[in-house]
Amino acid sequence: MAELATIARPYAEALFRVAETGDLAGWSTFVEELAQVARLPEVESVASSPKVNRQQIVDLLLAAVKSPLAQTGLPGHAQAKNFVGMLVENHRLPLLPEIAVQFDELKNAREGAADAHIVSAFPLEGEQLNDLVASLERKFKRKLKPIVSVDQSLIGGVRVTVGDEVLDTSVRARLASMQTALTA
Repeated sequence: MAELATIARPYAEALFRVAETGDLAGWSTFVEELAQVARLPEVESVASSPKVNRQQIVDLLLAAVKSPLAQTGLPGHAQAKNFVGMLVENHRLPLLPEIAVQFDELKNAREGAADAHIVSAFPLEGEQLNDLVASLERKFKRKLKPIVSVDQSLIGGVRVTVGDEVLDTSVRARLASMQTALTA
């Protein structure tokens, strides 16, 4: 896993430098869509087939992405096509998911933001989620982008992960803490 991250880093950094001169959000969407397409087994099969040339693979990937950067004649298309072509030429399509992750980390760092993985025992929506995010932003002192999931085994409360920091206020964590204190 560390090897993939190491190999993907220069690609993500180079793409980020290109994206900084244009529409950063558009490039972020583009690379995320490319990563999703590259994960498909059908795409992996076509990309590894000796019957399909590299230009056809590039065209297939660009056609599968909805981003405006993939559309001929629109700003940034030539750079997007060159990026995909370079990945295909160097047999680096399997790196696209890791490139997308690292690109997003670079984008968040530039914006002073971070992803907040919020796991709750119950669905969080609307005002409740907004209040929680506002409280977490004050605690972590940065803008947070919530990614919410539900895990009923928490019983109650939430577990929040921001980067390498974890805030666990779940009932399950409290019970585990009590058990440790009682058995010590």
